[in-house]
Amino acid sequence: SAIIKRVISELKKKANKDPEEFAKFWDAFGAVLKEGIHEDFTNRDKILEVCRFKSSESDKLISLDDYVSRMKDGQEKIYYVSGEDENKLSQSPHLEGFKAKGIEVIYMTDPVDEFWLPSVGKFSEKDFQSITKGGAELDKIKSDKKNKEKKKDNKNIDKLIASIKISLGDEVKEVKASDRLTDSAVCLVAGEGDMDMHLEKLLKQHQQIDSTSQKILEINPDHPLIKDLIKIVNNDKDKMVFDDASWLLLDQARIIEGQPVSDPNKFAKRMNTLLQKGIGL
Repeated sequence: SAIIKRVISELKKKANKDPEEFAKFWDAFGAVLKEGIHEDFTNRDKILEVCRFKSSESDKLISLDDYVSRMKDGQEKIYYVSGEDENKLSQSPHLEGFKAKGIEVIYMTDPVDEFWLPSVGKFSEKDFQSITKGGAELDKIKSDKKNKEKKKDNKNIDKLIASIKISLGDEVKEVKASDRLTDSAVCLVAGEGDMDMHLEKLLKQHQQIDSTSQKILEINPDHPLIKDLIKIVNNDKDKMVFDDASWLLLDQARIIEGQPVSDPNKFAKRMNTLLQKGIGL
């Protein structure tokens, strides 16, 4: 209606004229306003222009227009990560590769974000892309020495990936070398066509779904732990150690995501075994 359009227009003027005062309004009513993106198809684009977000590159609230104006050469998507807590999101392993390349990632911290994002899909002709799903395509945005170094050891990495998948079986959908990890050894990601992990978690908590999808385990080829595993992957005498380490990697990734380990007793035994051996893994 005309009234709604007038209100949105006034909010946009306020946001541009007095960002600090608008930030106070946004903190109080932002989540409610974002419900309109999901429910009001006619005005959703105008509401999106008013919306403000925290991000990995700014302590202050930013608009989607701000984000698009700062996109890197070769960047074709608006990257975001969703969760309940901004501080936890800022420490997510999924962010590492993006931070290393100076690629801004938006923090989506309101539950309603998970519902308007799939229905909107894009802003300013740029698709929204969760960094916890496959298809980050960081290699297309400013290639660097790190990517070149990874390619030198492809044969051993491929062997390691295949062996970890055999050890874990159906516990994971796939095992892949990661281009988004720089400091952490592992992380879990959802498949490109699967539900965002945070949305899946919300729906599971509210008993909207019974089960969760298999996740992809990404490993960091440059991490010392992964390099140590490469050294023992071909030794039959170390098969049990390798299996234990593979399961601990998966459980570590689950713990980071706030998920329970599959079997706490086995987790403790595997951890104790490797600690007792003192093998440096």
